[in-house]
Amino acid sequence: MMCFSDFADEKPFRGEKIPISDVLNEQIIVKDYRITPSKYNNGECVSMQIEFRGRDRVIFTGSTALANQCRKYGDRLPFLTTIIKSNRYYSMS
Repeated sequence: MMCFSDFADEKPFRGEKIPISDVLNEQIIVKDYRITPSKYNNGECVSMQIEFRGRDRVIFTGSTALANQCRKYGDRLPFLTTIIKSNRYYSMS
């Protein structure tokens, strides 16, 4: 008999959900991400599985810039980065 985890397309992210503001200007390791339609507007929601201060965490954002960066560099996971806020926009640096 097969185990569900052997064929499930989406596996839940591990770790406590924290606000993105908790990791601003701090180094994190991005381990995985998922982009889904937002429940709150017509945009997208980026869910990121990260490691922060040695622990698995999950952050969420509607940032278009972060979504685009995840799409562009997602094939290089995992990677070390810092999320910064420039004016009203989040981006990885």
